[in-house]
Amino acid sequence: MPIRPENRARYPKDWPDISRTIRFERAKGRCECLGECGRGTHPGRCPNVHGKPAYGTGSHVILTTAHLDHTPENCDPANLRAMCQGCHLHYDKGHHRETAAATRRAAREADGQLALDAP
Repeated sequence: MPIRPENRARYPKDWPDISRTIRFERAKGRCECLGECGRGTHPGRCPNVHGKPAYGTGSHVILTTAHLDHTPENCDPANLRAMCQGCHLHYDKGHHRETAAATRRAAREADGQLALDAP
């Protein structure tokens, strides 16, 4: 997944090397998701392989590195998982919903709108 510009400083300088190690040395180019993405589309380990057609859709698989705790500063290998883009997006769905809501709330407040529950 591309790193958003506002989050780039949260990643270590050697992030490209860390990510490459997880995706291609540890995972051998295959998605490591064991179902924690919540898609319910694969029993056991996801069969998607980087650069190959995705099972079910035939789209081109891009292997990414997911932070299981959604914290870019935490690059402990136990916190990182090689995931195809489909598994990664589904795994992050709840986190994206929360951050999008916070972004919208901040934009409204910057425009001078107060929350309904504000005192």
